Amino acid sequence: MENTLWANTVITSGKAIGVILYTGKDTKMALNTREPRQKTGIFDDEINYLSKLLFGIMAILAGLIFFASDSDREIGSYVLYFRYMLLLASIIPISMRVNLDFAKALFSY
Repeated sequence: MENTLWANTVITSGKAIGVILYTGKDTKMALNTREPRQKTGIFDDEINYLSKLLFGIMAILAGLIFFASDSDREIGSYVLYFRYMLLLASIIPISMRVNLDFAKALFSY
């Protein structure tokens, strides 16, 4: 093992004479080429969960308002439903997510 040169080795002085051996996906270089995993903290997971929960509540409330309204449904049903969704969009505090990402960037610097 002391006379082994791994892939991408640069020799600064001298010569190297040897045999190239390829073992496919089992080489040291191939084993280290996996995708990096996404690093999220507990707080990020909690914010993501709460955002999904609030979106679900918003969609349910928009549906309830849509079915409870007595308006002419001359406008397309989808359009009226999405109008109610836009009216209720303030339920999800997007500024909290933006502030969290800005604070992470600032602290990492």
